[in-house]
Amino acid sequence: MNHRAVSLALLGGALLAAPAGAQETHRVEISAVETDVPIDNSGNMRHMWTFDGAVPGPVVRVRQGDTVDFRLHNDSESQESHSMDFHAARVDVLEEFAEVSPGESKEYTFTADYPGVFIYHCGADAMSEHIARGMYGVIIVDPAEGYSEQYPEPDREYVLVQGDLFEAGSSPDAITMGRNWEASLINGKVFHYSPVHDPNASLVLEGKPGERVRIFYVNANVNESAALHPIAGIWDRVWDNGNPKNVRHGMQTVEVPPAHGAVFDLVAPDDRPTNNAIVDHRMRHALNGAVSVIMFHDDADPDLGRGDKLTPR
Repeated sequence: MNHRAVSLALLGGALLAAPAGAQETHRVEISAVETDVPIDNSGNMRHMWTFDGAVPGPVVRVRQGDTVDFRLHNDSESQESHSMDFHAARVDVLEEFAEVSPGESKEYTFTADYPGVFIYHCGADAMSEHIARGMYGVIIVDPAEGYSEQYPEPDREYVLVQGDLFEAGSSPDAITMGRNWEASLINGKVFHYSPVHDPNASLVLEGKPGERVRIFYVNANVNESAALHPIAGIWDRVWDNGNPKNVRHGMQTVEVPPAHGAVFDLVAPDDRPTNNAIVDHRMRHALNGAVSVIMFHDDADPDLGRGDKLTPR
């Protein structure tokens, strides 16, 4: 077995551990940091509770069967205790997922037994508040057998994480009950990738005509499901939870419950440039931030959707 150390500090959402041919052990370190972060394309700031200073936290990627040797550090400037709940882990909720006080650290190890796209989040009390304030991210577990006819290799990959934005100062009870909801965040910002809805949006997702683009999607909403639809397109294949065995074909809109994920493939027409808008078709969410434009054109950035460019920032 190979052993690889992976430092997550300061990478803020980059792809941190690429899949390998043999089982590996990945050293993963993440810090809980309470800090101000931009929540829209205009640069308006909000005090959030984060993993590694960004919303969402860094993407962790391993292969099915790999071991994750994890360390959570709670920054000494934090005012709250925090924890880490990996949905890809099978451990003891009272032991591994226990809260960590400010200035303290906790380590535990788990094996990534099932393939898929999983949320990780803070589970400290009140859990709804910690998640809503930005303490969530994604771990991708690639299937041990790699790509196959059932799970074809994509040309590009993107990670989209949808979360809530509540009014500043909302109480834990208000958040739990869904009061004072303000907007939807996609990868930490309102209309992050939608210049159609926000003239300050400088980023879109990109691909070339005919490419297969894979979306690793996680719903980090506290209470509400998302209804993911590619406007002007059809999901070629959808894998519930990202498991290659859970495949559906030719889907228009797919329901993703809170704290769940799915993998979506979008194949663009190969004879012309086209655009799609990936939306949560719950209009309350879509028209308050949950729209992401993907442009298919010949001059698409060759780096986007590849390597460490899965979460454009």
